[in-house]
Amino acid sequence: MAPHFISKVIVSIVVLLASFIFTPISCSRVFTSPKTYSDVDLIEFALNLEYLEAEFFLYGSLGHGLDEVAPELAEGGPPPIGAKLAILGPLVKDIIFQFGIQEVGHLRAIKKTVRGFPRPLLDLSKSSFANVMDSAFGEPLYPPFDPYANEINFLIASYVIPYVGLTGYVGANPLLQNATSRRLVAGLLGVESGQDAVLRALLYERQALRVRPYGVSVAEFTNRISWLRNKLGKEGIKDEGLVDMNSSYPGNILAGDEYSLSYPRTPEEILRIVYGSGNESVPGGFYPHGADGHIASSYLPST
Repeated sequence: MAPHFISKVIVSIVVLLASFIFTPISCSRVFTSPKTYSDVDLIEFALNLEYLEAEFFLYGSLGHGLDEVAPELAEGGPPPIGAKLAILGPLVKDIIFQFGIQEVGHLRAIKKTVRGFPRPLLDLSKSSFANVMDSAFGEPLYPPFDPYANEINFLIASYVIPYVGLTGYVGANPLLQNATSRRLVAGLLGVESGQDAVLRALLYERQALRVRPYGVSVAEFTNRISWLRNKLGKEGIKDEGLVDMNSSYPGNILAGDEYSLSYPRTPEEILRIVYGSGNESVPGGFYPHGADGHIASSYLPST
């Protein structure tokens, strides 16, 4: 057999073996978004959730928001509707205040990386949260749910928000092309995950508590909210409320899939949830006029 032929055979075998070694293992769950977005699009989109969290946590702990804490970040955007100081105990008030300051940092970090946009109109009123809870339970709660009335209500209302942003960052990360973008999103995801973990732990501790005057447990509230987010997102189970520690099922202090990995959501799923409409083209909920940025604007009717 000719030496050059043997060499070709050896090279072919090496290439074949390398293809087995270095071919990436396919993931059982492929994350896709209906459109292709740039890094700037994805990072700017996150501003919508960061504005929402910053205002809710700052108002809840201080009684005022970005217009007093960091007005330059609001860029003249309209003040949020109905946000107010919540009745909180010292520990929870301190935690929520820290969350608010963290969100201010997130806004600064994002705007240092991309141009961004002014704060969109946000509806953080009692009626906005009451509508969320009514939808979660499939009937009106009486009296209407008030997130600012007491500590447990505020913690339940807080459960509504950060986790949505967390899943958005998980979804965006593999789509990013630039190392600077990936580093920023990884840093944001780390703190958002921490916030969600703290909130879940506080609620888990109180999971059997009956929320007055509804007679419904804290755990049931979280389950209803998670069910609603799954329903509005329209992409299957990516959310789970707290499991009663006295039940026959194992606890779930943290939410995760069958591999204990965080669930990803697309921008479209997030818009369906925060609008409360189940449709990325129909604004409402926390964003009466819709979210901002290229991604959200592309789904809004032309004016």
